[in-house]
Amino acid sequence: MNWSTFLLFMLLSTAGYAQTIRVCDTCSVRSITEAVAKAKPFEKIVVQEGIYAECDILIDKPLEIIGTGNPIIDGEKKSYVLIIKADSVSVSGFTIRNPGQSYTKDYAAVYISQSRYFTFKNNTLENVFFGFLIEKSHEGLILENQVSSNAVDQSSSGNGIHLWHCSNVVIESNNVHNLRDGIYLEFVKESKILNNNSHDNLRYGLHFMFSNNDEYHNNTFTNNGAGVAVMFSKFIKMTKNTFTQNWGTASYGLLLKEIYDAEIEQNTFEENTIGIKVEGSTRINYLKNNFISNGWSIKIAGACYTNIFKENNFLNNSFDISYNSNMNDNSFDRNYWSSYTGYDLDKNGIGDIPYRPVKLFSYIVNKTPETIVLLRSLFVDIINFSEKVSPVFTPDELVDNTPLMKPIQ
Repeated sequence: MNWSTFLLFMLLSTAGYAQTIRVCDTCSVRSITEAVAKAKPFEKIVVQEGIYAECDILIDKPLEIIGTGNPIIDGEKKSYVLIIKADSVSVSGFTIRNPGQSYTKDYAAVYISQSRYFTFKNNTLENVFFGFLIEKSHEGLILENQVSSNAVDQSSSGNGIHLWHCSNVVIESNNVHNLRDGIYLEFVKESKILNNNSHDNLRYGLHFMFSNNDEYHNNTFTNNGAGVAVMFSKFIKMTKNTFTQNWGTASYGLLLKEIYDAEIEQNTFEENTIGIKVEGSTRINYLKNNFISNGWSIKIAGACYTNIFKENNFLNNSFDISYNSNMNDNSFDRNYWSSYTGYDLDKNGIGDIPYRPVKLFSYIVNKTPETIVLLRSLFVDIINFSEKVSPVFTPDELVDNTPLMKPIQ
């Protein structure tokens, strides 16, 4: 008998006599800790509105815990608030606030350890150190929660939704802000991050480390230290996300560092210092993305091979492509470049002369950043034109031979 069949059997066999435990100021059970202790596996606990000053609430059996009227669980900055160490735990409808804060312990509003089939839906986590801290857990759902703090510096703040050694977790439709990292994944596989809004975080809106076969779609990353970092990972799918207003001297919409075999498709990078910064990343497909009004659209460091850039729109960026090597085996094909000045005599929608997206001035700024003050000068136009006529410093083979005359809709 597999797990899902066993779970269904247990639910049906207990349905006839399972009770609902109610918690309120005037009920026979007045604390959530007491309700959990009294409950049998797979029973329901309904908590009515009020403030429950409790911490280290250990849930070690399958339970459904429902808040009505937005009850508040206040950890009073002492320790963890909820500790989940059982399978099939569901919690919804609560405000959970004020877990402890420490330099030696990762206190969290919700700590989930070695759990399967957990669901946290429609909760508000406020003034947290860590919001959700999830380790060695699988087949879970984090849905429609609000997670926030008042992070001031990285050393004294934690992450909103933090996963470590997990798999098959769905993080969907959450609003995460004012933390160190909004969402953090380390050694996480086969999980999905969908429709979240991660903004105003000190470091990253979303951060991958050593995580494979994951995907994130339809998320928005705004005004973070940097939008998303994907590091030391492979087989990541990234589609239909928006990276916007991630500004700063070392900021970008998306950082790719030592990743392989990824899909980056139909995303929008708008008004970032750098749209995508790429280091040591190979076999990445960049398809149908929009790069709008960034400082640099794409900034490529060394050891980036066999990447495909196809049918992207590059619109009004200060620099389209920055590249620090004379060697290139990356492919640029059928992209639209707003700075392209060629012509289309045969009216087939493709420019008749190739486009070289790497400008000499971009090369100079990489070597000497202070020269950026010359960006709009006539001198820059002259040196870019001379390099265009006779490439010396920029890769001769880095060229789009089929530039589009109109943006892709």
